[in-house]
Amino acid sequence: MAGGAAPVLGALLCVLLWAAAAAAAAAAGGGPGGSPAPGAFGHVYRGTVNISAERVYAFAYSSEPGQVDAVRVYVNSSSENLQYPVLFVVRQQKGVLSWQVPLIFRGLYQRTYNYQEVSRTLCPSEPTSETKPSDQIIFVDVSSMAPFNIAYELLVTRLKNFQLETNKAFNFTASPSQPQYFLYKFPEDVDSVIIKVVSDAVYPCSVVSVQDIVCPVYDLDHNVEFNGVYQSMTKQAAITVQRKDFPGEQFFVVFVIKPEDYACGGSVPSSIHGNVNRTWNLQRTKNLQVTIVPSIKKSVYVQAMFFSFLSFLSFYLGSVVVAFVHYISTDIKLTVLGSVSIAGSGIMTSSHPITASTPEGSSYGAIDESSSSGGQQLSTPERGPPVGSDTDSSVEEESDFDTMPEIESDKNVIRTKVFLYLSDLSRKDRRIVSKKYKIYFWNIITIAVFYALPVIQLVITYQTVVNVTGNQDICYYNFLCAHPLGVLSAFNNILSNVGHMLLGFLFLLIVLRRDVLHRRAMEMKDIYTLDYGIPKHFGLFYAMGIALMMEGVLSACYHVCPNYSNFQFDTSFMYMIAGLCMLKLYQTRHPDINASAYSAYASFAVVICLAVLGVVFGKNDVWFWVIFSLIHVLASLALSTQIYYMGRFKIGKFYLGIFRRAAMVLYTDCIQQCSRPMYMDRMVLLIVGNLVNWSFAIFGLVYRPRDFASYILGIFICNLLLYLAFYIIMKLRSSEKLLPIPLFCIMSTAVVWAAALYFFFQTLSSWEETPAESREKNRPCILMGFFDDHDVWHFLSAAALFFSFLVLLTLDDDLDTVRRDKIPVF
Repeated sequence: MAGGAAPVLGALLCVLLWAAAAAAAAAAGGGPGGSPAPGAFGHVYRGTVNISAERVYAFAYSSEPGQVDAVRVYVNSSSENLQYPVLFVVRQQKGVLSWQVPLIFRGLYQRTYNYQEVSRTLCPSEPTSETKPSDQIIFVDVSSMAPFNIAYELLVTRLKNFQLETNKAFNFTASPSQPQYFLYKFPEDVDSVIIKVVSDAVYPCSVVSVQDIVCPVYDLDHNVEFNGVYQSMTKQAAITVQRKDFPGEQFFVVFVIKPEDYACGGSVPSSIHGNVNRTWNLQRTKNLQVTIVPSIKKSVYVQAMFFSFLSFLSFYLGSVVVAFVHYISTDIKLTVLGSVSIAGSGIMTSSHPITASTPEGSSYGAIDESSSSGGQQLSTPERGPPVGSDTDSSVEEESDFDTMPEIESDKNVIRTKVFLYLSDLSRKDRRIVSKKYKIYFWNIITIAVFYALPVIQLVITYQTVVNVTGNQDICYYNFLCAHPLGVLSAFNNILSNVGHMLLGFLFLLIVLRRDVLHRRAMEMKDIYTLDYGIPKHFGLFYAMGIALMMEGVLSACYHVCPNYSNFQFDTSFMYMIAGLCMLKLYQTRHPDINASAYSAYASFAVVICLAVLGVVFGKNDVWFWVIFSLIHVLASLALSTQIYYMGRFKIGKFYLGIFRRAAMVLYTDCIQQCSRPMYMDRMVLLIVGNLVNWSFAIFGLVYRPRDFASYILGIFICNLLLYLAFYIIMKLRSSEKLLPIPLFCIMSTAVVWAAALYFFFQTLSSWEETPAESREKNRPCILMGFFDDHDVWHFLSAAALFFSFLVLLTLDDDLDTVRRDKIPVF
């Protein structure tokens, strides 16, 4: 009985409240329109208003306990007179919402867009803890200052599907003048959710916003950015929301259609009605689908961190095993050699002849090699003071002159030999050369500190701006797999760079071990460390290890907020890694004539400077590409000439002398006499290298790629691969061997690089496009529900770089027992 009477009593109460409100309005002089007319939900009201006639409607309803009810108001006016718009004012218990029809939006260059149909959702009433229904009244005032009648339509409805549900897709339609927003409450066991929005159509451009439960709700183009977190959208958008950011454990998801598409990469629509600054009622409706799914739990973060660290710590375990096996095998060899030397003294000395035989034909166009490079004379200059001594005498100071006997000081004569051997290019004092290469290590540490500190400060500022403003268009994440942690928006992209730092440190440890073993051998005056094998200089290896670690640091900094302005952070040390690897390859067989650290790093600075200029001016400026291509071609020719003649060409004033002499030699050898090149192998390498670099220059000039930083990095990597392939081919041609460890490293490098590049080309975002267009490429996680394709690229590229470094470190281990006057230079 009581249950059946409750609805009747509720309705009677609503009528009484409405009557009281009507009486209050009449007593207050509600205007010429008289007292508020009772309104019914779902009924279309038509009428006219003018300066002396105002209409007021009252809508009463009751809400069930714990329920959030939303009301939507639809209005329409046939008037196109902007001087006398129809004004709609909605009064609620805790707020007022107003707008005019025609509704005006402003676009680019002060263009205006006017809409005569407007639909708005009113701020919903908050749920109460009372056990009985709560009653609400809404007043809608319709007025105009026009001296003539203006027709209008009014429709007020209650929304049935205002609250979004977890894992359930919801479809709806929105337009610039008819935005939509919905409510979502966190379930009990969910701490984080991902809001996924999709649409079949690219345009019109739209904005997705997440706002706290606060009235008014900002749901128009000119104010949607005032509150909460937002991002622009074409076909896809995704926002990760955490429970801790909303004390009420609920939020609004707002959908706004922009009046123009330029923010999403589209074009500005053409004007109609003959007015360049006004267009009317553009058909800009968009069908959207929103789905809210739970994000990962905290346990996944822990599992991902364990996976990241344990994966790369396994490399440490493998290195320890290899070092132990190497120690055991070396100990056995030393024991056997010791017993042999005791059994028959002199065997060790006789097994390594002092003089070297000269290959047949080596005197072609050159002096006799045996008189300049053979015998004990080769090792005398390198030994210098007693082995292991580290005095501070002036002899150890580096200068511009070679420290070698006067009779052999003319290195230009030595390097004109057709067949050069390592002894010809390792004549300087070992300690001086080692100190020269150690400068690479100390300089790169200094560069890293001064480069990284402002980078870290800048990306912290970027992340702070994103968190404070809520503008997620600033950073180009893969939003479908961006897992926040603390103030960081995409912790997974940062965590995946741990491999570069761990493997870079491991490589430093491996190099340090080799350095220590080499020093001990020098202290013991081991014959194999004096005149045999490749000269051991570890400065460049140390620099490579630091560069690998810094690549991880700067890549992590870039991924704090990846965008157009800071992309060079991710590539700067990649240039240095590629350059240092090429220098190390060249230094292996040319230890005396390699570039100094100062000139090398100065060259890297020029490259990075060009990369910055390319990012700024390389979009549409043809003049920049002409200048860059010219510099690229001339630099390739100058470097090729220096390499071909082993540094014997002196660069003249304003760097023109080298090109003049190169032209003279080219005319004499290739045109006038048409003779066979003196250094055939080097000539083949340099011809192929120049063709590759000229192809890059032509490609850049024709296509002008927007990603200029990656374009330069591609030039470096192709040159490095070309030089490494040439080196290995020449090594095998010279009857040298590849030991099991370097062969394993070469195979591992090839396999891991192939896999890494596959994931690298799985583009998940692109700062070359607008943020909305970039989000079209976003894809879900593929590893542990935490890492995406780009994170896998980070893992694999770190391992690939580590194996590449090991290749350079171990490639010539087979030459440790070969005299230097038997090791060819190429």
